[in-house]
Amino acid sequence: MFDATTILACKKNGEAVIGGDGQVTFGNAILKGNATKIRKLYNDKILAGFAGSTADAFNLFDMFEGFLENQKGDLLKSVIDFSKAWRKDKYLRKLEAMMIVLNKKHIFILSGTGDVVEPEDGQIAAIGSGGNFAISAARALSKHSDLNAKDLVTESLMIAGELCIYTNQNIKTYELK
Repeated sequence: MFDATTILACKKNGEAVIGGDGQVTFGNAILKGNATKIRKLYNDKILAGFAGSTADAFNLFDMFEGFLENQKGDLLKSVIDFSKAWRKDKYLRKLEAMMIVLNKKHIFILSGTGDVVEPEDGQIAAIGSGGNFAISAARALSKHSDLNAKDLVTESLMIAGELCIYTNQNIKTYELK
């Protein structure tokens, strides 16, 4: 894992939510505290988040949105085609980057090594430096509270921000209802 960010996504009770912190670091310095690392794609029907360099994020978001357009918004087909293209591209596959993409039906973690991972529970996924902190908090809150998806993502990212030095508590979320 690399020092990048924290992105957390959750599907629960017909809702899909993604959230991310706002911290951008360069080595051991904070460059920016209010970056947006999540997006709505394909007519606001797909949510996506990115951990890695900002320039790479813009390229990969645009590339993925092209696959969504070609597949008329079919997330599963788009993820498979995108992962093949990302893996085959000599430049892109060397990126230390990951993405989470989701809609109300599916949630996937994508990487430049060709990984397409659907979380075992099909409900919660996290990437980035604080990903393990955020997903641990999300699983515990999911099991022991009645929080809705948005509040679960927000609270879990706040906890990650208390523990991970590469994660702040300037949280932004997007949701599909």
